[in-house]
Order: sequence, then structure tokens, then C-alpha cells
Amino acid sequence: MKLGIIREGKTPPDKRVPLSPNQCTLLMEQYPHVQVFVQKSPIRIFKDEEYTQLGIPVVDNLQDCDIIMGVKEVNIEDLIPNKHFFFFSHTLKKQPYNRKLLQAVVKNKIQLTDYEVLKNKHDHRIIGFGRFAGIVGCYNAFLTYGLKHNLYKLKPANLCFNKEELEQELSKVLLPKNTKIVVTGFGRVGHGIQEILNILPITEVTPEEYLTEEFDEPVYTHLNISDYVAKNDGQELDLDAFYSDGSGHISTFPRYLSKSDMFIAGHFWKSGSPYFFTKEDLNQKNNRLSVVADISCDVNGPIATTIRASTIENPIYGYDPSTGTEVDFMDSNAIAVMAVDNLPCELSRDASEDFGSNLIQFVFPALFGDDPDQIIFRGTETTKEGELTPHFKYLEDYLNGVEKEFI
Repeated sequence: MKLGIIREGKTPPDKRVPLSPNQCTLLMEQYPHVQVFVQKSPIRIFKDEEYTQLGIPVVDNLQDCDIIMGVKEVNIEDLIPNKHFFFFSHTLKKQPYNRKLLQAVVKNKIQLTDYEVLKNKHDHRIIGFGRFAGIVGCYNAFLTYGLKHNLYKLKPANLCFNKEELEQELSKVLLPKNTKIVVTGFGRVGHGIQEILNILPITEVTPEEYLTEEFDEPVYTHLNISDYVAKNDGQELDLDAFYSDGSGHISTFPRYLSKSDMFIAGHFWKSGSPYFFTKEDLNQKNNRLSVVADISCDVNGPIATTIRASTIENPIYGYDPSTGTEVDFMDSNAIAVMAVDNLPCELSRDASEDFGSNLIQFVFPALFGDDPDQIIFRGTETTKEGELTPHFKYLEDYLNGVEKEFI
């Protein structure tokens, strides 16, 4: 069995990789019938030489490989017929910009397994970059706050060699007394956020304490859904019903705007659910919010300040609540917004190693051994016969539809 690591072809370039050099050797030790090949790449965070030094072949193409793994969507011209590909396809929600990619996958009779839907028997995701989105997003929140209020300066996360250096930078963070920070999101992203908060001298308080008390130290509160969503008829919130259908609910989040200096957003938001806050909410005289770090980055969605995604090179922009337009984030009336949509790329080395560890622990045993829970089958969108698998038949109209239907 030959497994190939493809060269990432997306623009802007993505330095991440599914397996580090050491993880490639570990894989081959655990599964002697598997041989790993790495396609040459000038941008990968691990250099070609780091692979060759461990005896891993670095090749021009992966035509001879049975399984090909990448991270981001593979360019259509880089697809190889009749292979088994693993990557984040971003087709599961019928994304218009990737319909042609899925069509090409089917036409080339490629078996596509999407990392995003690899789940265990409990239907929980087993792999992803969410943890590092949370880590970098939370770090960037404090970087933004320091700049906005001229308190301190942190090195940009993408200039840190690894997570260890990033954590050392946090020693520079000095927050005024009674700085109050509200956080949403649990799961992988939320746990990443929590890792950073645990390093900082900030005390966690309950939502009730946060809303009703003042403090002589920096504090944060980590909200559950029930802390910012309610039934619009006043009945008790049913979380299962909310997850199924967000309509019929209202946001109670605006009450945190007058109490918060910073909002770190790491939640999952589903279309049809109530918005967290609107432009009108931000125009209330008692609004205190000065920094929003929107890790979820739903543009023109539930968080009014997120009017566009920002970039690693220019991660911060300003939002003027009175006009709803973009301004310099240092303007006195501006809310500073950090909404980078590819946060894990800022710590490509650590994020790649974390991802590879999850592959080795949770995915490869099912791929190269027994798979009683059908992890691979349930996470596979297409077959080598050029068909959608049973779990993804809902993509039929998306696959065959007219382009204008999806714009």
C-alpha cells in the first residue's frame, strides 16, 4: 500500500501537511505494508530535506500511490483518476465554489474521504484543526486588545516558531483591573481558546457574576448556549430542538455588550439560528465592546462586526457601529475586529503535528486494519465507480444542478 502526501496547491499557499516526517516513519513502523511518499513542495512547513533525511522518498508526482492525502481542497488539475483521496473538500454544505471540484472527483472515479465527516461510533468528529483555530484565535484576541488600547505588543502568531514561543509571548499581556471578556464555544475550538486563557492571569466567573458584579482583576465568562439563547415564547429552552431548528429562538447576548470589553467567539452557528447581536444593538449608549475576535468568522452573519474575513498579513480591521462600515481599527469609535478565516496556518508546524497524531490514533487503524464502526465508509463521499455514497446522496442535486442555482 502506497500512501502519498500531496503538495498543497491552494492560493494563498497553505504550509500545513497531514503528516510530519517523524509521523511518516511512525506510520510505516506501525503498518509495515504501508510505504509513504511525499510530493516535492517549496512551501510546506516541513522541508523536503526533513523527509529525505529520514529515508522518506520525495517525488515529483504521486501517480503510483494508492492513497493520497492533503489538507485543503485539491486543485482539479492535480486530481489523479481511480485513487483514494483524503482532504477537506468543503462540499458538504453544497458550497457553490466547489461544485466543479466534486464533479471532477466523480468524473475521475475517485474515492473521496472528507476529514470533516470522519466520526467515531458516537458520531463525534475525530480529526480537525479546530483546536489550533481556538489557540491562535484567542492569542490574536489579546494581540488585538493590546494594540487597540496601546497596552502591549505581541509578536504575530505566524512569526512564532511554535506554540511554545507563542505561549511565552503571553507573558507580555497586562490588562487593566475589571477587564471583562465574554467567550462562546466549546468543542475543539473552545478547548483551544481555554488553553490560552488558562495561561493568562484571568479569573473565570459565572455568567451571573459577570453580569451583576464588578471586579478588581481581569475576568472572563465562558457561555453555554442557554446563557445567550432563549425561546421566543418564554418556554424552557430545549437544546435538542434548538440544534435541530434554530427558528423560534431569540438571542439574549446583547445584555453582555454593556459588560464586556472583549468578545472571543468560538461557537458553531447554524443558518436560521438567531443572530448574537445586530448593528442596532451596538448603537446602544451603554455598549462597552471594543474588541471582537471572531474565530467562527461567519461573514455578514450572527455577529454584526464581522463584515469580511481578515488575513494573516492584516488580521485586524475596524467596525464603525454608527455606520456599519469598515474604518481604521484605531479610530476612537471603532470596534477592532479580528476575523482571520485560516487561523491554524499561523502555527502550521504544531497544527500539522497535532493533526497527524489524530490520524495515527483514530484514522489509520480503521484505514489499514479493521473498521467495525465504518469510520472510513461513513466519511467517504464518493466511490471509485463514480457514485455518491449512501450517506451523501443528498448532494445529488448539488452535483448535477445548474451553476446559477447555487450562486
